[in-house]
Amino acid sequence: MFEKVLIPTDFSNHAKKVIECVGVIPGVKEVVLLNVVARPAITRFWDPVAEIKVAEKRLTEMKSAFKVPGVSVKVKAVTVLEGEVASAIQRVAEDEKVTLVAMGARGKSLIRSVLLGSASRNVLRYGNTHLLIMRYTDLESADRKEHCEKIFARVLFPTDFSQPAEAALSFLKGLPGIGELLLLNVVSKGETEEEIEANVAQAREKINELFLELSKEGMNVKAQVVVGHPVEAIRYEAEMQDVSLIAISSQGAVAIKKGRIGSTAYDVANSASRPVLILRRSKIALYYI
Repeated sequence: MFEKVLIPTDFSNHAKKVIECVGVIPGVKEVVLLNVVARPAITRFWDPVAEIKVAEKRLTEMKSAFKVPGVSVKVKAVTVLEGEVASAIQRVAEDEKVTLVAMGARGKSLIRSVLLGSASRNVLRYGNTHLLIMRYTDLESADRKEHCEKIFARVLFPTDFSQPAEAALSFLKGLPGIGELLLLNVVSKGETEEEIEANVAQAREKINELFLELSKEGMNVKAQVVVGHPVEAIRYEAEMQDVSLIAISSQGAVAIKKGRIGSTAYDVANSASRPVLILRRSKIALYYI
């Protein structure tokens, strides 16, 4: 579970929403509120001590307003050069030994986009801690209580049946509070209709095994196999099934030896319109593989 959670904040509305929803994260006992003060490259005069004091004051105000029973809060502010925000977030995550980084998809930028902001994108790409990326399509009218409570209500889990995906699923099924789990496999290989049909049949057999296993353990689960491009299919099914969260392994069969995050997980997290939970292979391998 996610007992210690790091929430990087730039005091934007997106960041504030993440803090409001932290109480629904399974197992949370401690929260670290972090503000990374970045020095602009073109700034000639800059007082890091003064900047830290301002940041700590704002963080303390946020801490005093934080009302989640049983959850303690600490604040931290650090200064870095412009462009090093993501590295600072990961460094603090390691120093504080957090089990999850939770952050908004975007920060203060006024440029509206479905893609992640630079800090979230770089933490996604280079981080090695489980990562929850929250998205809010309408910050003004969204009901905070309703939105927070449904984050784990309907979870979509794409799987390619690889070892990292199996480990991620084992970790995921141990999380309390999941209302419904939707298993999805996307068949994206096959030169002929016969090959595609054979791959679909094989995928259905595998996903049905997972379905039966999870059902026997008491989970409310559904399973589906579709044909198409993995990223596009995952985004489409997330919308069609109206899921509250996409949970996905950071790596699949292709990406195991290529880096910290595979292209499918990266592209889904970067462009999906739903919250995304990235389960890092490096953090669950010791326990589930």
